[in-house]
Amino acid sequence: MGSTVEEKKPGGRSRRLLAGFFIASGVNHFVIPRAYRQIVPPRLQQDAGRVVAVSGVAELAGGVGVLLPSTRRLSGLWLIALLAAVFPANLYMAQTPGRFQRIPRWALYGRLPLQPLMMWWAWRATRR
Repeated sequence: MGSTVEEKKPGGRSRRLLAGFFIASGVNHFVIPRAYRQIVPPRLQQDAGRVVAVSGVAELAGGVGVLLPSTRRLSGLWLIALLAAVFPANLYMAQTPGRFQRIPRWALYGRLPLQPLMMWWAWRATRR
């Protein structure tokens, strides 16, 4: 019914989904910060609150940037770099499943190959 020009452009839906994912994730860093502080690797635990806040802002900025044509390509690279930067947290979770007993072990390991797929998605959605 009321489709926008962006929806009709190739990749418009993918970009909106990517942006929405990162905006929601960034907001979650501030809504449930305790969950994110728990996954900060031990070497950064001293500054876990700051790490969570900075990564939340980074996700919000990347998500919003994907929606803006003038910053879309740079935001794609930003999100790829961000995904690489947070990979150690996912690795930490997989290596210490006893700390994350509420999450099935398969899910802890399943997150690891999702990182490169998310990077690919960020690249594709911001290059069209």
